[in-house]
Amino acid sequence: MSVSINGTNGLTFNDGSTQTTSPFTGGFGFRNRVINGDMRIDQRNAGASVTPADGAYTLDRWVYLADQASKCTIEQTISGVSAPAGFTDYLGVTSTAATTITTSQQFSVVQRIEGYNMADFAWGTASAATVTLSFWVRSSLTGTFGGALRNDGGNYNYPFSYTISAANTWEQKSVTITGATSGTWLTTNGRGMQVAFSLGAGATLSGTAGAWSTSNFWSATGATQVLATNGATFYITGVQLEKGSTATSFDYRPYGTELALCQRYFQQMAFSRRWTSVGSNEYSTISYNYIVEMRAAPTKIFSGGSFTNVISSTENSSTELTNGISFQLSYRADSTSTDTIVSNRKAIFNAEL
Repeated sequence: MSVSINGTNGLTFNDGSTQTTSPFTGGFGFRNRVINGDMRIDQRNAGASVTPADGAYTLDRWVYLADQASKCTIEQTISGVSAPAGFTDYLGVTSTAATTITTSQQFSVVQRIEGYNMADFAWGTASAATVTLSFWVRSSLTGTFGGALRNDGGNYNYPFSYTISAANTWEQKSVTITGATSGTWLTTNGRGMQVAFSLGAGATLSGTAGAWSTSNFWSATGATQVLATNGATFYITGVQLEKGSTATSFDYRPYGTELALCQRYFQQMAFSRRWTSVGSNEYSTISYNYIVEMRAAPTKIFSGGSFTNVISSTENSSTELTNGISFQLSYRADSTSTDTIVSNRKAIFNAEL
């Protein structure tokens, strides 16, 4: 079988009797700049429903940003509602109140894309690349919905709109965005850009769809406010952001690859340990290396678990975390016991954007 590569037709395979052509846009590799766009990874909540506060991450890489608390629940793949064909999971939002959204308030589900992962867009220059955002969406409401692409400072934004025609039905949407030739767009390990799907935004935070603006816009003018209706639902999956003016098929990556991409920003470990015949004033240590190199030195939280015959502990209080370097946990034994036990303790490392 011969294989030819053509910039227009993509890959062409010829076995002498049949020919299959697979067009592609943007080349090989990291075509979809959205991580966990198919919503398979949920390290924090393992599929459980949560009522997120402003700034809380829900499914991996998806943060909830809101100006009022406790107005919705977010869950991975709600029981009784299947994902669209080709997907197993989605991010599901359910409104828990008929929220009055003032002119200066907004509610969104957002992915923050690291600068390294969009540097080739060349945004902020005359060579800015056109991109296409595509996704599957379902809602109990119909009408025009909105969102925005935003820079880190929130002072250069592109509101977009799309239409949901039928209630409680999966529909695929795509929006093509002309590259930003102005504005500041980070290209290292900071927050390069934000992709926001609005659940409701006031008038001063909504702008004309389809144009770049220096105003602080989160959605398109006149878009449906999901959280204004008690019990309204909004489900989304298959989110893809790619170079080019045409949406291509979803860039499925192996589960292990997608998990590792998520672990650059968030990873956790649970551990149990028993030490035998540890004397008074002696310490025992656990070491751990990051699963993958993290975006930056993460914050660390230790939570949960139980302790037996531990009279004091030091959980990395004196060692600065550095990418690729192990941390240490030290526990001091009770002098009256032969065994010191730490069970089901969790270490959480957060380097989110």
